[in-house]
Amino acid sequence: MKWLADWLELDADGVYAIDGILDAKALWQIVGLPGYDRLKDAEWPPQTPRDLLDAEDLWETIRDRDVLISLPYESFEPVVRLIREAADDPNVLAIKQTLYRTSGDSPIIEALERAGQNGKEVTVLVELKARFDEARNVQWARRLEDAGCHVVYGVARYKTHAKALLIVRREADRIRRYVHLSTGNYNDSTAKLYSDIGLMTSHSEIASDVAAFFNLVTGYSEAVGWKRLTVEPKQLRERFIELIERERQLSTPEQPGLIMAKCNALQDKEVCEALYRASQAGVRIRLNIRGICCLRPGVPGLSENIEVRSIVDRFLEHARIFYFHNGGHEEVYLSSADWMMRNLERRLETIFPVLDPDQAQRLIGMLKIYFADNVKAWRLLPDGTYERVPREGEPIRAQEYFYREAVRAARDADRAALRYKPLKTPEE
Repeated sequence: MKWLADWLELDADGVYAIDGILDAKALWQIVGLPGYDRLKDAEWPPQTPRDLLDAEDLWETIRDRDVLISLPYESFEPVVRLIREAADDPNVLAIKQTLYRTSGDSPIIEALERAGQNGKEVTVLVELKARFDEARNVQWARRLEDAGCHVVYGVARYKTHAKALLIVRREADRIRRYVHLSTGNYNDSTAKLYSDIGLMTSHSEIASDVAAFFNLVTGYSEAVGWKRLTVEPKQLRERFIELIERERQLSTPEQPGLIMAKCNALQDKEVCEALYRASQAGVRIRLNIRGICCLRPGVPGLSENIEVRSIVDRFLEHARIFYFHNGGHEEVYLSSADWMMRNLERRLETIFPVLDPDQAQRLIGMLKIYFADNVKAWRLLPDGTYERVPREGEPIRAQEYFYREAVRAARDADRAALRYKPLKTPEE
């Protein structure tokens, strides 16, 4: 303490001792002081998602194509809008959603309340075991019940960490299901601070699986044969290891396999062992692990084909993206789960495929940019220590790149909208 006070040139009146941990939120008062703009990050307001730049009707857009949203570079507002429109749409019959963490003044809670008051069938799984948010989630649950919503307080013995939304809508030709799945929470506040990926789709098999998931967690049915999703504890690990083992088996000297994965933590022993086996078979493995990593890369004879990097920048890296070369038939998955024992054994999660080829390629491109970062990236060494990635060649900062791409897409759409259509006939 004396060294720190001397280094900061503080006298005795400038140092205070407190009992317990300092509440870091109090530091926001310092951030708000005038005169320090040069020390602050430039504002990066979220942009309209590129898949929704020309979308006037959300239902029609999601019917026509899958929509990918890359937070926080693109706005979370369309997710809120989807729930709000569902709450007021007379053709919407039911809304089902999981809530793990949400914001203090949540527009999603407000929309679900309104849907219940409008007489729609609203089912919400509110996870009471969400660490640090238990009391708030109880309050949300009571509000939703008062509005006429059916609330499920989690599932016995397991924590529900999946992020899922299902909307059932009556349309001219049929009853159609609309789905939103995400790697992150339904929280409009953290959506501005965390990097996550969300997917809106009406794909029939994914929608069928999401409906079955809600039947499972609400007690209306037992587990079914899943078509596209993996959700159940232990099956999650089995699925990931199955994908890693397939890559190992398909890898040849002429066409070596490739796995790229991005998640928050790698701690599960069985996943680590599967990655080691794949590396020994010649599979190149590129991992972007934000936090704890129990795997040692670059160890001769064990993991020389594995590299581990971590991005530490202005936004918290939270997305879980998994790529498998699969003998040239590339597959990309998103998930709410990290490669941790708690996620793979004691939680209900989602692993879901990105089926649209363009969206899959977009995510592959994002993974490549993460591994090209030489400004905010660190790499894990075989001895367990980290070092900065050398700044060689053109500087690439992944988060800045993604934001500039979002701005460019929005700007290009604005320019396209300014084009004028000539009138070819008097009737026009």
